[in-house]
Amino acid sequence: MNTSKEIARLAIEALEDKKAEDIKVIDISELSVIADYFIIAGGNNRSQIQALSDNVEEKLGRAGHFKKQVEGYDTANWILMDFGDVIVHVFDRENRLLYDLERIWRDGKMVSKEELGSF
Repeated sequence: MNTSKEIARLAIEALEDKKAEDIKVIDISELSVIADYFIIAGGNNRSQIQALSDNVEEKLGRAGHFKKQVEGYDTANWILMDFGDVIVHVFDRENRLLYDLERIWRDGKMVSKEELGSF
């Protein structure tokens, strides 16, 4: 099983569990060495954004995938979670529009949850 696909799928499920908005997965493996996938999701407020981040960390940790780094947790307007080959971004609405990662990484391939397979 492709580990980065497994991490991405688990992260998406964790985000969905806490009602993340507009989850996008971008395959950047052919564009950059920093990761295989960017996952971008939105939350409505600081508490939800932190809950989304906590749930991703917990679900991936239970599966044996541990974060290398987390940025932005305290302010929670953009939390970046680095799981090596998968980087999870959880934004509030304003910062998601401001940073517009979907546009910056538009040369990447948008991937559906189904394309990541099941396990």
